[in-house]
Amino acid sequence: MTNNSIKTNKIPSLRFSEFNDEWKIVKLEDISKSIQSGKDKFSNSGQYKLYGSTGKIGFLKNASFKGTYILIARVGANAGKLSVVSGSFGVTDNTLVLNLKNEINKLFIYYYLLQFNLNKLVFGSGQPLITGGQLKSLNITIANTKEQKKIASFLTSVDNKIEQLTKKKKLLKEYKKGVIQKIFNQEMKFKDDNGGKYPKWEEKKLGSIFKRVTRKNIENNQNVLTISAKQGLINQKEYFNKSVAAKNVTGYYLLNKNEFAYNKSYSKGYPMGAIKLMNKYKKGVVSTLYICFKLDDEKSSASFFEQYFESGQLNHEIYKIAQEGARNHGLLNMSVVDFFETIKVKVSSLDEQKKIASFLSEVDSKITRTNGLLDQATKFKKGLLQQMFV
Repeated sequence: MTNNSIKTNKIPSLRFSEFNDEWKIVKLEDISKSIQSGKDKFSNSGQYKLYGSTGKIGFLKNASFKGTYILIARVGANAGKLSVVSGSFGVTDNTLVLNLKNEINKLFIYYYLLQFNLNKLVFGSGQPLITGGQLKSLNITIANTKEQKKIASFLTSVDNKIEQLTKKKKLLKEYKKGVIQKIFNQEMKFKDDNGGKYPKWEEKKLGSIFKRVTRKNIENNQNVLTISAKQGLINQKEYFNKSVAAKNVTGYYLLNKNEFAYNKSYSKGYPMGAIKLMNKYKKGVVSTLYICFKLDDEKSSASFFEQYFESGQLNHEIYKIAQEGARNHGLLNMSVVDFFETIKVKVSSLDEQKKIASFLSEVDSKITRTNGLLDQATKFKKGLLQQMFV
């Protein structure tokens, strides 16, 4: 590939070295056989897939299309979303079907439209919409047939890599979800360094292991934290790109590293609220709406309980004592006393806790590494789309 030092409106800034001719500007209608809405009604019986604006939504007994087509969501929140579909299938009327001429590489046009971002053509606030007429009149710039094919093939290989990493990340998360349940349900057991069994797990009140943290922020620490489902306790400015805290945060709770905070409100994946370990910073402050606590037992591991809480093991216990209050914006009605004195946890010996935490941490590291590679590949693709098309 080479970068062109001189840019024109018909030459991409990044291209394969064997190509140097200018691209042609054409209307999408001129390189298409048809641009039409699907006409199939919803069905969930039959052998052929049925596609709508959100992807595959059902099955049909009779296919309306056969071959390779570009589908474009026509209406709704997904308006402008693209996909390439091959085979025999049906399409509902909330999706546009782009049928290109034989000499045009369909994947090349798909990637071109992807970088163009059809969402900017969408109009209407109540029911977002994109029309076939808009697409027909769209000016696009295309390369010759050989360059189309090479660009499409290269970007497809990048997409394949992204797909592989996405699948790997999903499998790792599913593996962790399964193994963590087996560990905390004691179906999967660890052995000590001599190959022997660890002591039987004990059931204890939360308050016998943890001590509530209510230290106020008299030092006026400005590292205001919020609980993120994915990122844990994180600085508000990093998470929201702004601070949403009160101007005076001296009344907030001051947390030290390896202390916990519990947000009693529902979030995706956390029906009974989220408990997170403060491990990104030495100190930070949180709203007094959070229940904060720290280990008060030298025979327990903070890393073990981080995994324990993250696995949702407390959900059933919290459900028994908490009710959602409409006046509290989704906050669970649960007293601090109930939290510490009613909720029970099952704990193993400290040595086994450390082994469990270490094992699960290794799985987390693999997920993190895979997610990092996925982010890199996604950013790489975004950069390619910006530079490989005019």
